[in-house]
Amino acid sequence: MKPDFNKGNGLLPAIIQDAYTMQVLMLGYMNEEALTQTQATGLVTFYSRSKQRLWTKGETSGNTLSVVDISQDCDADTILIKAKPYGPVCHKGSQSCFGDETNKGFLYQLEQTINQRINEKNQASYTNKLFERGINKIAQKVGEEAIELVIEAKDDNIDLFKNEAADLLYHMLILFKAKGINLEDVEAILKERRK
Repeated sequence: MKPDFNKGNGLLPAIIQDAYTMQVLMLGYMNEEALTQTQATGLVTFYSRSKQRLWTKGETSGNTLSVVDISQDCDADTILIKAKPYGPVCHKGSQSCFGDETNKGFLYQLEQTINQRINEKNQASYTNKLFERGINKIAQKVGEEAIELVIEAKDDNIDLFKNEAADLLYHMLILFKAKGINLEDVEAILKERRK
C-alpha cells in the first residue's frame, strides 16, 4: 500500500469503518506520519488540521479505535481503515459521526461476543456453559430452536416468530464456533451460489 500524499498536499481523507458491522464511523485526515504511527501502534491516529499536530483518536476521551485492516482506494488518494471502536466514536456521544448505530452487521458483533465468552471460559455465561457441554448438546439446541421457529411460523404472532428466529441465529453462532467456522465462511458460500 502506497498512498499518494502528494495528491492532497500531504493530507488524505481517512474513512473509518467498523470492522464488524461495516458502519462508517467517521472521517479524518492523515499525513504520512499519522499513517505510520497508526500502523506502528494499532490505534487510529490523524493529523488534526485545527491543532496542527498528530492526534490519536481517544487520547482525551479514552474512546480509541483499534486497527483491524488498512487499505487504499484505486486512485491511492483515500485511506480506508476498518477498526474496532472502544466507546462512542462521535464527540457528541453517538456510535458514528454519521448518525445512529445500525442493526446491520450486528451479527458480527454478537459472534465476537460469543467467541470472547467461550475463549475466556466465562463460567457465568450461558454461552460458555452450552459450549462446554459439547457438540451434541449444541446441535440439539439448534434443532429445538429450529422447530420452535417453524411452529411460530404457522401462527400469527410475529413478535414470537422474530424472537424464535433470534434464538436460532444465536445458537447457530455457537454451533459455528464449535465447528471452527464463522459467519463470514457461510456468507462466502451464499455469495458464491449467487453467481
